[in-house]
Amino acid sequence: MKVDKASRTAQYMAFFRALESTRPADKRLFNDPYARFFLDNGLRRWINLSTIPFARKIIHRIAHKRIPGGLSSGVARTRYIDDLLKSTIDKGVKQVIMLGAGFDTRAMRLDFLHNTNIIEIDHPNTAKQKLGAIQSEMGNLPQNTRFYQMDFNEQSLEDLAHTRNIDMSLPTTFIWEGVSNYLTDKAVAGTFAFFEKFASGSYIIFTYVHQQMLDEPHSFFGGEKLLNDLANIEERWTFGWYPEDLPQYLEKYHCTLIEDKGAVEYRDIYMPERPERGYEFYRVAMAERD
Repeated sequence: MKVDKASRTAQYMAFFRALESTRPADKRLFNDPYARFFLDNGLRRWINLSTIPFARKIIHRIAHKRIPGGLSSGVARTRYIDDLLKSTIDKGVKQVIMLGAGFDTRAMRLDFLHNTNIIEIDHPNTAKQKLGAIQSEMGNLPQNTRFYQMDFNEQSLEDLAHTRNIDMSLPTTFIWEGVSNYLTDKAVAGTFAFFEKFASGSYIIFTYVHQQMLDEPHSFFGGEKLLNDLANIEERWTFGWYPEDLPQYLEKYHCTLIEDKGAVEYRDIYMPERPERGYEFYRVAMAERD
């Protein structure tokens, strides 16, 4: 990430959510009326045009050309994580921590979270832009959410938890979406070591990149183009797992893998009528603290 700018990929995800929210109520996977808060003027114009069927087709075509499979993967992933999160709330989770929250709006748009304590932690650049946009559009911040700032590659979650009195005794769900692939091995390990300190019955829902994408990007449709584009905006991917290695990795932190699906699978679940190729290397997993 450029040191003086918020994440560009966070804005693209907000754009994808805003675009999905303009679909008819009986066809969209979710409604995110807040996503447009974080878009620049150009992307807001595209959202306004998307209500016109012909224009919408063009927008989808452009999005797929620029980030093959990114739109459908991002939209299906959002709904999948929403559903996983709700399943943990139904099991008695009392606190949600969003690591690298980006322009996530779950604290505002998901009714089942309105009585749950939310903690958002993100890089200062993205966090400041997010808070400024929410205050500008709504006049205030969600009352059930605390916002903290840190650089995951440079700072310690344990230090933050200590200074901010984060309660580790509560059953907690971590949402860690779109982050691990930007970190070092040490930062990823530190995050799981931090999660390990939380109560048994806590959950971590996270995304990751298939390691083969980093080793052999040509083996995935659109892989080489995406990594080149990310390098051009200084948001390089640096970390991944091979899916078969993930259960053993999690065991080191007293966690059990519950879910692990790739983009092909969660697109098939949530949008079988909207097939799209690309982004097959992106995965969502959920583990439980033993």
